Amino acid sequence: MAEQDKVFAGSLPQFYDTLMVPLIFADYAADMAGLVAAFAPGAVLETAAGSGAVTRALAPQLRADARYVVTDLNQPMLDYAIGRQPADSRIAWQQADALALPFGDASFDIVCCQFGAMFFPDRVAGYAEARRVLRPGGHLLFSVWDRIEDNAFADEVTTAMAALFPADPPRFLARTPHGYHDVERIREDVQRAGFADIAIATHEKQSRAPSAREVAIAYCQGTPLRGEIEARDAGLLPLATERAAEAIARRHGNGPVAGKIQAHVIVAGR
Repeated sequence: MAEQDKVFAGSLPQFYDTLMVPLIFADYAADMAGLVAAFAPGAVLETAAGSGAVTRALAPQLRADARYVVTDLNQPMLDYAIGRQPADSRIAWQQADALALPFGDASFDIVCCQFGAMFFPDRVAGYAEARRVLRPGGHLLFSVWDRIEDNAFADEVTTAMAALFPADPPRFLARTPHGYHDVERIREDVQRAGFADIAIATHEKQSRAPSAREVAIAYCQGTPLRGEIEARDAGLLPLATERAAEAIARRHGNGPVAGKIQAHVIVAGR
């Protein structure tokens, strides 16, 4: 993973939350919240919380006496999430690195992480840290995207960028969000971190938007792909967005669009 893949600053948190979250994250966030809530945990740690999609879905389902600590490595994303969350005395917000958690051993019943593990520079270390802060009988729940070929819009945007920049294609989407999809590798990494009870389920959903252009704006301007495009030629961001929209419209039409998205959801018991 390139260092710039972790940069969510400037206007990205707002673009990400208002465009990407409803496009591909919201349905999976609802699922994650339901899975966590089913354990009726007294203490929950969320890592790589981003703009707070899971937080907003999960908080209303937790017990009145629950403790919910929400963290992210990226302070601008965390600040944005705080601004979107209704006041809730059960929630504590803290900037934290998932690979070096500032919490004591056996502090939480659940550690959850939606679509953040792909960004970990050392995933085994991240899972091991989650296990360290889990109480005996606790659970780690996380999700990762399946391969890019099973995620239509991301694949089409990546193909369009390769056509626009043939000498040096921007590969953020394939490299990072969709770069950690092999189920056996994921299982092995979680086992190496010390977990033995591991369940992995693959869930297909539909991503929907009012237009191909809205999808293109979301991916080209609401993710670190934007930085890759601007590093090649900042003046070509509008053209890149247009080319992505054209590629999506060719396959899905000029009106409202829908495309397949697919992800793995992992539940590991301590």
